[in-house]
Amino acid sequence: MKTVAALALICLLVVDVRGQARDPRGRCLCADGGLKMLRLNRVEKLDILPASPSCGKQEIIATLKDGAGKKCLNPESKFIQELIKKMMESRRSK
Repeated sequence: MKTVAALALICLLVVDVRGQARDPRGRCLCADGGLKMLRLNRVEKLDILPASPSCGKQEIIATLKDGAGKKCLNPESKFIQELIKKMMESRRSK
């Protein structure tokens, strides 16, 4: 029994435990600037992610209809800002 305890203690001392390395760029989902325009009839839903400690910029991700995937949108684009307003208005009216 003492041998097993000693072996377990030695294993714990030998194991080098480290935290997960941080990526200095953060963990943003959108690597590039994003799309400046998108057809309104293709958008199923919008996810607006505010800036956070892991990603210092606001991100807008559009889920497209018919399983066409997700696209990053440029939050500074006037077209995208209008799209967000329209989506919010349609959500309020439901």
